Amino acid sequence: MYPNLKLQIFKLGIHQNHIARTLEIDESVLSKIIHGYREPSETQRKLISNFLKVEENWLFEKFDGASPNGGALHSAAPLDGNNGSS
Repeated sequence: MYPNLKLQIFKLGIHQNHIARTLEIDESVLSKIIHGYREPSETQRKLISNFLKVEENWLFEKFDGASPNGGALHSAAPLDGNNGSS
């Protein structure tokens, strides 16, 4: 499962079907990616992370159940690499 992907979609208030239509990804395929039943292709990873405006590695960080926070509690890393620190 990709908790950061689910979190970012929720934070932006975007519906899965809107993302799927915009990126021309089948809605059922996108749903399977979001819920961890399917691995996204490299192209899909790039399209989705660019659309959601966050770093690809953060967005597709997997939850394995072993980590207490599952990666989902970290702040989203913006695409520009600016993390707000000077």
